[in-house]
Amino acid sequence: MHPINDPRQIGATVTGRRKHLKLSQTQVASQLALSQNRLSELESRPETLTVEQLLALLNALGLEMVVRDRGAGRKPKSEW
Repeated sequence: MHPINDPRQIGATVTGRRKHLKLSQTQVASQLALSQNRLSELESRPETLTVEQLLALLNALGLEMVVRDRGAGRKPKSEW
């Protein structure tokens, strides 16, 4: 699991996953009823994604979004 703190990380994550699955932008766009150009824009400018589009894109790529408290799962800092 990789924390995402910036929209560019979303673009890199979905692009990397799509390529890992050996899917073209055209194939994924077709599943989402989008044009290849629009999917390209979403990958390169993920700040334009709506929540609905983000969830659909993640689902199409077999990914899920988890929202949690930033402190969850972190080890407390030890004191000297």
